[in-house]
Amino acid sequence: MKNSIAERVGDFLKGYPPFNMLSYKTLLRIATEVTITYLEKGDTLFKKNDACHDNFYIVRDGAINLYYSHDDVKNIMNIHDTGDVFGLRPLITKEPYKLTATANEESIVYAIPITVFQSATDKSNKIQKYLITAFASNAFDSYTAEETGRIFVDYLPNTSQEIVNFQTANYTKSPITCSVESSLKEAAKKMSDHKIGCIVVIDDAKKPVGIITNSDIKNKIATGLFPIETSVTNIMTSPVMTSKKGLTIADGQLQMIKHSIGHLCITKDGTVNSKLIGVLTHHDVLVTLGNNPTVILKEIKRAKRTKKLRAARLKGSVLLRSYIEQNIPISHITNVISQINDAVTIRAIELALKKMPTAPPVPFSWLALGSQGRNEQLLFTDQDNALVFEDVPENQYAETQSYFLGLSKLVTITLNKIGFEHCKADMMANNPEWCKSLTEWKTQFKNWILKPDEKAVLLSSIFFDYNHVYGNKELVKDLTDTIYTTLEKTDLFYKFLGRDAIKSPSPLGFFRQFLVEQNGDKKELFNIKSRALMPLIDAARILILIKRIRDVNNTSERFEKLAELEPNNKELYQSCSYAFKALSKFKTKQGLLHDNSGKLIDLETLTKEEKLKLRRCFKPIQAIQEILKIRFDLKNFI
Repeated sequence: MKNSIAERVGDFLKGYPPFNMLSYKTLLRIATEVTITYLEKGDTLFKKNDACHDNFYIVRDGAINLYYSHDDVKNIMNIHDTGDVFGLRPLITKEPYKLTATANEESIVYAIPITVFQSATDKSNKIQKYLITAFASNAFDSYTAEETGRIFVDYLPNTSQEIVNFQTANYTKSPITCSVESSLKEAAKKMSDHKIGCIVVIDDAKKPVGIITNSDIKNKIATGLFPIETSVTNIMTSPVMTSKKGLTIADGQLQMIKHSIGHLCITKDGTVNSKLIGVLTHHDVLVTLGNNPTVILKEIKRAKRTKKLRAARLKGSVLLRSYIEQNIPISHITNVISQINDAVTIRAIELALKKMPTAPPVPFSWLALGSQGRNEQLLFTDQDNALVFEDVPENQYAETQSYFLGLSKLVTITLNKIGFEHCKADMMANNPEWCKSLTEWKTQFKNWILKPDEKAVLLSSIFFDYNHVYGNKELVKDLTDTIYTTLEKTDLFYKFLGRDAIKSPSPLGFFRQFLVEQNGDKKELFNIKSRALMPLIDAARILILIKRIRDVNNTSERFEKLAELEPNNKELYQSCSYAFKALSKFKTKQGLLHDNSGKLIDLETLTKEEKLKLRRCFKPIQAIQEILKIRFDLKNFI
């Protein structure tokens, strides 16, 4: 007899990882044991420090907050919605939960029994890799830098990288060791002589009994806890984690993540009871994997030609795709890709400087604008940039500007060859309008602020999101000081910005249908950038400006900062932050799927679940626009 409930559960699960990696027969076996849980808004599923449940969870409908409390203040770390898996800790460790899970709204979750799931998937390497990866990216408290710094897994499923993962790990076969009778001073001297970051402590039978790293010396010797002459046994980490030779890159990496370590001892039989024959380090894994942020950044810094620079940035795109496929948090993705984009720009400038006939006549600063300036540029889009140079006498201005225009032309051409299109509106540093002295830039911003008009507001939406990338940072600080001083002299500018921020209403019509484009080749397409992302970007910008908050450019981070500053609107701002991240991830997925910017979406290609997710993200847009109307008295402002 068929179990219709289990079939419905199975049909849902098969659309989301890791369940989409299973056969339908296996999926039904799991679905039969699933418990369906209904939660009202605010209901708690589990609390921080609770003992692990016998289940992990996937959201069927609604959304689940994961947060920690500090000084009675809730700090939301993530909001999971339809298809998201959470509560993975019992699958990896037996530790209590580190976060509290509550319903953000009326929700339904499926509880997956751990024993049933493990029994059904025990022999699937792909499933195990996925779960370890998901755990590594979500399970640790993201506010604990020491733990998050250890997360480095970068699997690339369905690519040649999969082959690399299953290659035999290339470990150090002649590890540097010291005896248990050694002093820390002797061990440290060996580490220094061999220029290594760790040393293995062995007994008389050459079996590993402990390991000492640079961090151990820093934390236990430099702080005065132990004298430099102390025995290595007082400093070493013991017991060591071991494996036998022949382990794959994937196996080694998984063990490092699971045990939060950076070194794995290789012994004859894979246990601590046999002779040490090698050491696998975090660095060994990174070098083999190649498509890792650390490795990509090194390639960028070493690139001597545009061709090499483009190849390194394309690896960043492959990394982006793998992160999206693994469901890595979008905040982590944007941080990584933003670092790669900035590194590419820096290297493009350095290469351009080498081509210039002379060194720069005066200090200058290169500014990234728009999405790169907000650290939100994930896909290849057009470039927006500007250059500010130190003031010079009037009779030297034309010559100085000409030098920097020449430099900027080389940089923008390089960026174009890498994959960043020229800005169609010519908002680039090779345009004399956007390559000026500090005083000229100050005058420009003063005019925009004190004499606002349609053009000023349009340009402000680009230029107020600038971010220093290269050169003299003091020039940027001086410019920023002038901007905030000028903003204190007027309220009219905020009205113009506010009006611009509410010009695009909620993306849903009266009957909750999506508002799509009506004309031309874009007809019937939904513009997720202009109708959903830009209203949030514009709202965050004006609200953070009026608070005089500097150096917070990212839209989601702006909303999170606003949540701190205005506790009475905390829930709305956090919802805006979450919605922006979810929409950004959705746009990125569409861009990767169709090899474009992702901003124009054919709604007919979306599933019902995807449309529901989008609608949920639209909820805070209308609410934040109502706040702007009231705060800046916009109802009668034309």
